[in-house]
Amino acid sequence: MSTSPALVVENLTKTYPAKGKAPAVEAVRGLSFSVEAGEFFGLLGPNGAGKSTTLGCITTLVRPTGGRILVAGVDVVAQPIEARRRLAVVPQTRNLDRDLTVREVLTYHGRYFGLPAAEREARADRLMTELQITEKATSKPLTLSGGMQQRVMIARALMHDPRVLLLDEPTTGLDPQARRQLWELLQGLHKRGVTIILTTHYMEEADRLCQRLAIVDHGRILTLDTPDNLKKSLPGGAILDLVARTPQPLLPTLAALAGVVRSERLEDASGDATKERLRLFVDAGDGLLDRVLSVVKSAGADLDHVSLMAPSLEDVYIHLTGKDLRE
Repeated sequence: MSTSPALVVENLTKTYPAKGKAPAVEAVRGLSFSVEAGEFFGLLGPNGAGKSTTLGCITTLVRPTGGRILVAGVDVVAQPIEARRRLAVVPQTRNLDRDLTVREVLTYHGRYFGLPAAEREARADRLMTELQITEKATSKPLTLSGGMQQRVMIARALMHDPRVLLLDEPTTGLDPQARRQLWELLQGLHKRGVTIILTTHYMEEADRLCQRLAIVDHGRILTLDTPDNLKKSLPGGAILDLVARTPQPLLPTLAALAGVVRSERLEDASGDATKERLRLFVDAGDGLLDRVLSVVKSAGADLDHVSLMAPSLEDVYIHLTGKDLRE
């Protein structure tokens, strides 16, 4: 017996109207995807790509210009109150009530959703244990570290047992240790069966956590698949990055070398016209690197950087857009 998807987004658009001299902004341009129950799904892209607007539409905080969104079969525009009962969101900005203790933050949320007193107390105890914040039960949120505050926000979101948990850039501003601890926590929730939708601009985060992910830029989905399949979709089996100061273009000669499947010239952020930044998709057979270095030497170029590695999600993004993931 098949179950319906936890989330369906069909041809979603959102255009913010012009204001004064500022033109209208197409924040989301025809996004379509679905998320199965129990899946860990990611929206990966730079700031300004439309990820947060998409989440705003899903959570009923932003009214779509067009398209349809179903949360566990409920239309978020036609039945917003019912949709909100089926989902929870952890926003980018920490919005915990500074006057309540951690336990009160959780139980107040449970009361808002109509949970009986005994049940909300029991759920608060269980979630504080699961998220390892029990010892902070009587503390005020602003006395906690950023990582601990994020755990409290996730616990609060789970109090009404939502069908879908949405996290908008949850590790922004956390130090590396807190970020990895939060990753472990989210992996644990996923193993428990929670459906999670994550927006992020961190490549490692998306690669490590997400079963499937959509790479988004300028309000559109550029590609959607598992992280492994996205990396395997690149030509060749390895990536050779090269930056050189050169009196003549290197790309035509390098592109013709045996073992080079595809080649691209990339933007160089320095603006130095003498620099050539190249990305070669290669089948790294014997002697390939030697042949590349020979071409560089013959051209009288000075090599600034060369690296040969397995493809990453960042390579996928650069392949699709021709530029690095902007912050």
